[in-house]
Amino acid sequence: METSIAKEQLVQIAEQYGTPVYVYHAEKIKTQYEKLVNGFAALNTRIFFACKSLTNVSVLKYINSIGCNVDCSSINEVKLALHAGFAPSNILYTSNGIAFDEIEEAVAAGVHINIDSLSNLEKFGKKYGHSYPVGVRVRPNIMAGGNIKISTGHNKSKFGIPVEQLDELKRIVTEQNIFIRTLHLHTGSDIKEAEVFIKGIEVLFDLIPNFPELEVIDLGGGFKVPYHNNEKETDIATLGQKLKETLDAHPSANGKNLQVWFEPGKFLVSECGYLIAKVNVIKQNGDITIAGINTGLNHLIRPMMYDAYHYITNLSNPDGEKKHYMVTGYICETDTFASDRPLNEVREGDLLVIHNAGAYGFEMSSNYNSRYKPAEVLVKDGKAHLIRKRDDFDSLLRNQVEID
Repeated sequence: METSIAKEQLVQIAEQYGTPVYVYHAEKIKTQYEKLVNGFAALNTRIFFACKSLTNVSVLKYINSIGCNVDCSSINEVKLALHAGFAPSNILYTSNGIAFDEIEEAVAAGVHINIDSLSNLEKFGKKYGHSYPVGVRVRPNIMAGGNIKISTGHNKSKFGIPVEQLDELKRIVTEQNIFIRTLHLHTGSDIKEAEVFIKGIEVLFDLIPNFPELEVIDLGGGFKVPYHNNEKETDIATLGQKLKETLDAHPSANGKNLQVWFEPGKFLVSECGYLIAKVNVIKQNGDITIAGINTGLNHLIRPMMYDAYHYITNLSNPDGEKKHYMVTGYICETDTFASDRPLNEVREGDLLVIHNAGAYGFEMSSNYNSRYKPAEVLVKDGKAHLIRKRDDFDSLLRNQVEID
């Protein structure tokens, strides 16, 4: 199965739909999903796509079609998942600092729910008691991930119920007679080492005896995606083997064999995505050559927000002499995609491709500087499908109310 899009097709898409344009490759998503299914084959596992990374409905429909479940971070993501055809039993809603009425909506929809605060858990218990199984997200006090901004399990994190509040958690569960089905944790993103997940599961094993009705342990996501050429993704097969060994050392919990859930986002969709942009200007700034392109942090904020690295290729001049460039956007802010980056000679009008742009690219985009959001295109079975129209001027005015 081909898992990359040919340069010729990327050029055709840019010519047909204009630039900038997001392009996603369906078969690459399937390949990544199959790595997870095969790597965890020896375990009783369910995979939930963390759709906060990419919520285009056509992408969600495709992910549903290959048998993957979906993890949501807001009630509106739950509604999008239902709209895309996911059964409620295949939708997980992991709340974070939200108003209780969102949880009430999630219960009405019949989806799985993880609660991350004692306050909302107590409200849940008072309203639903034992009638609706629920999960609790705990904070394991583990520092993990490639960047403090994407590490979520450490002792300063806002996420989850701190493990040191176990006694208060148990009090609420007992007093309100809550059915705790799931223990959930998520330590961060960009995790390469299997040991981080093992540490997490060991934290959960210490908690399991306190919840006799437990059925699921949820280890979140955060699998490493390679951005630099010398990086490797999380070895899912090795992780699966180590998790099996760890679970075999604890053959049952409260008399049950527990199911293990994962919630990958970037791992499934990052490498499927391409952002194609056109070079507006080449300008010299001392010994720095700047290639200014027709996109910016309004379309891909990760380099400026996380110092994230995305490799870039020149579609129009792939055999040109290698030179060093600063690649910048057109937003009225410091807006840099790459500094001192070796690229095949870049000329005005060339098409550049920013790779690994499927996750948190379009999803975090905005109309800053009153710029239009780009089109989105899904390549499936070799054919390009427009799955979101490019903004136009009416898009900027939509929902505004003009007064004299």
